[in-house]
Amino acid sequence: MQNLSDISVIKSVLSRHGFTFSKSLGQNFLVNPSVCPKMAELCGADENTGVIEVGAGIGVLTKELSARAKKVVSIELDTRLIPVLSETLDGCLNTEVINDDILKIDLHKLIEEKFNGMNVVVCANLPYYITTPVITLLLESGLPIESLTVMIQKEVADRLIAGCGSRGAGAITVCVDYYSEAKKLFDVSRGSFMPAPKVDSSVIKLDLRKEPPVKVTDEKKFFRVVKAAFAQRRKTVLNSVSSSLGISKESVSAALEKAGLKMTVRAEEMSLRDFAAFCEEL
Repeated sequence: MQNLSDISVIKSVLSRHGFTFSKSLGQNFLVNPSVCPKMAELCGADENTGVIEVGAGIGVLTKELSARAKKVVSIELDTRLIPVLSETLDGCLNTEVINDDILKIDLHKLIEEKFNGMNVVVCANLPYYITTPVITLLLESGLPIESLTVMIQKEVADRLIAGCGSRGAGAITVCVDYYSEAKKLFDVSRGSFMPAPKVDSSVIKLDLRKEPPVKVTDEKKFFRVVKAAFAQRRKTVLNSVSSSLGISKESVSAALEKAGLKMTVRAEEMSLRDFAAFCEEL
């Protein structure tokens, strides 16, 4: 069995298939042998679980998931990696690789067809450039999944798990808080990858909530307001929302007052309940 964490093995496999790394696809393959087993274990994969992997790379994490889960479906965008994965995943009979774009594929249909009756989780080493779009999509789509366990840029991970009302919060933090309970599992140094990126990574887990902790009338409107509040971080919510959404300052200030918030409040100071109350009044 190939050791896919061995740099010489990786280079040999890629060379056989004429593969070169793509900067535009954010390709950095894991060479630290301890990371993928840990991720596969902590994501909750077991004999009753189906796993969706986003971006298989050369299949290091995929093999670890295959050894634990009932079924693994890996969605890989790069067509050049499909023959590579046919070689590296040979013998992983419970694993299927789909050459498609995670942001375009019908995930509801995929889950229904591939994971009938199974608990479903997502586990992935996400390329940095699509981290926020992918996490937002998976959280907002109403998919029947239990959790997301993802490796992402450390700075972004810190923002996602910061919690509303903290200095590190952003619009994505509110989205994460609304749909899930987030925690950091462990950090991964930049030297764990080939080629090595310029930043460190973290593995986080988002356990999806059965129900959001606050009620809002219109989720799309709610997140539009949240994004507007964070659009100009140095400005107050009053100014940022007014200019971003084209709403009069009088209307925004009235909504802030009715929600029990100061006229000088900034987005990073607001709790999830504050955002919900403000949005409903607005």
